[in-house]
Amino acid sequence: MELTKHAHACVTLAKDGARIVIDPGTFTPDAADAVAAAEAVLITHEHFDHFDEELIARALEARPGLRVFGPESVVGRWSGRPGQVRAVAAGERIDVAGFDVAVFGELHASIHRDIPRVPNVGYLVDSDLYHPGDAYHVPDAAVGTLLLPTSGPWTNLGQAADYVREVAPQRAIQIHEVMLSEIGQQSTARFLSPGMLTTVPLTIVPIGDTVAVG
Repeated sequence: MELTKHAHACVTLAKDGARIVIDPGTFTPDAADAVAAAEAVLITHEHFDHFDEELIARALEARPGLRVFGPESVVGRWSGRPGQVRAVAAGERIDVAGFDVAVFGELHASIHRDIPRVPNVGYLVDSDLYHPGDAYHVPDAAVGTLLLPTSGPWTNLGQAADYVREVAPQRAIQIHEVMLSEIGQQSTARFLSPGMLTTVPLTIVPIGDTVAVG
């Protein structure tokens, strides 16, 4: 399996000629291209930086074969397209374009008591790569590659370090980085690496680059 890093929380996963894209949101300039090249889209939650509703609506209309998966709060708006969209929830395991996807978690991390927490699921792909969306939910499964959010109104460096320790992945790759400068990203990576707060290095994959995972 190969991972292509897009800006912010969006990644494309590819294997055996198939592609899926996770969280193509409005902070991802090439989200439309990523969706156009994929057989399926996985969405963790409804926030605009993870989910560009207009983009997905256009793609569903233009491509009858496109499949979209996400919480009911996301896909419920397209109830008239049952063959194209499917709501998923924690505990489910689905086949998505040849990828084995297990679903974990239920709620977005807390930002503030005055801001309601929306449904949020994480996806464990091929029993290896875990995209948590906007949550520090620890899946009850082994994780080889953890996609680790590093910036946002809900993130916390100390909690992120504890999260990596609890998940205990073999590898961590930065996502959700758009609110950090290059210096901020490098500083965060130093804190979230061996010799500091975790036992695995935080890898910064440049936007547009592809790396092997799994």
